[in-house]
Amino acid sequence: MVSSTRQFKLGAFLMQTGHHIAAWRHPGAQADAGVNFRHYVELAQKAEAAKFDAIFLADSVGVRNSDLASLSRTARSDHFEPLTLLSAIAALTDRIGLIATVSTSFNEPFNVARKFASLDQISGGRSGWNLVTSSGTGEAQNFNRDEHFEHALRYERAAEFHDVVKGLWDSWEDDSFVRDKESGQYFAEDKLHVLGHKGKHFSVRGPLNVARSPQGRPVVVQAGASEAGRDLAARTAEVIFVAHQTFDEAKAFYADIKDRLPKHGRHPDDVKIMPGIFPVVGRTQAEAEEKFEQLQALVHPVVGLSLLSNVIGGFDLSGLPVDGPLPALPETNGPKSRQRLLLDLARRENLSIRELYLRIAGARGHQQVVGTPASIADQLQQWFEEGGADGFNIMAPWFPGGLDDFITLVLPELRRRGLFRTEYEGRTLRDHLGLRRPVHPASAARLGRGAQPVAERQART
Repeated sequence: MVSSTRQFKLGAFLMQTGHHIAAWRHPGAQADAGVNFRHYVELAQKAEAAKFDAIFLADSVGVRNSDLASLSRTARSDHFEPLTLLSAIAALTDRIGLIATVSTSFNEPFNVARKFASLDQISGGRSGWNLVTSSGTGEAQNFNRDEHFEHALRYERAAEFHDVVKGLWDSWEDDSFVRDKESGQYFAEDKLHVLGHKGKHFSVRGPLNVARSPQGRPVVVQAGASEAGRDLAARTAEVIFVAHQTFDEAKAFYADIKDRLPKHGRHPDDVKIMPGIFPVVGRTQAEAEEKFEQLQALVHPVVGLSLLSNVIGGFDLSGLPVDGPLPALPETNGPKSRQRLLLDLARRENLSIRELYLRIAGARGHQQVVGTPASIADQLQQWFEEGGADGFNIMAPWFPGGLDDFITLVLPELRRRGLFRTEYEGRTLRDHLGLRRPVHPASAARLGRGAQPVAERQART
């Protein structure tokens, strides 16, 4: 393949012991990773030394699995609250972006705006918010609800939630705080903006009691791929983390999102699409396959079946023959796009329930690549250069070894092809991702450009 003049973005998706459901049983895994702060610091520092754009922490506001027999055999039940963890990591890193998931379903906009604005100040402009709507009944039951909000209502609420958070982040202009000891003026009154929001779901006066972000606003990330998720992403997201099984799926999604942007006054470069990739790397193909089979052999059948039940929308599969086909299922109120992806995969490849749960034991529906540095680089390059991705969210099979393998074996090959940076180009997460710093709407208006979305796409800082 011919080297590209563009370079792609890389996120290190950190998940406790690793992304494979049996990763904690791997001899090289840090079994207590979920509550081992030093473990996370070392991973973040490795990713920063390798010049990754960001580290990313997913989250759930509840134990992910109600099946105790399965839960007791996985390392998914104990883990840090992500903003607390990233705030601590911010003090021990210098450049790498810090992205965390926070749900719009079980939080209030003011709290979310304040926490991410604080993280952005602490880190010097490196924070990103992965906006999700949550999907689990178990989460809802921790917040005064018997059932989760309906899918459409979740996204309606999320859209308003986003607008409130964004408005709160614009409470102060960049130069609001003069802090002039001589005159006694601490901030300029005309550069404070009270939101005064009253909507269907939220009533928030503001202003936010944190100064404007060093990068204008924290970066907004999303992961929804349903129709409602795509609509919200096209209007609000700056990065999209997404799962695809095939290049054709990736290319179609990429084109669809980019085509939706102009009607919202946005440019294709305003949104970076980064599919998840689960790489198992070996110096030879045989070595890679041996590493993968070592992990697959550690999957307990109870764990595999429970994983599949959760990912397809919470449907109980325990009474079905595991070597038979996945039955037709009603549409879930959970993650609709992930359910469709797995149903399509099972039908396309005629997979049994057992084969399907083994297929997703590592990547949970994301693309899985088992191979040499060159073969993995080939696939990433194809998806990037042929319209399937702007970058990738790397889902290491186990930690720390799986991330080490990608850094030491795959990154040199990507750099040899000119596909990935050797040094950071700036200091903020927006700098790394090539996203423009938003102009404050009031500043834009004073400059005569109005407050239209296009005014937010000024030159990079």
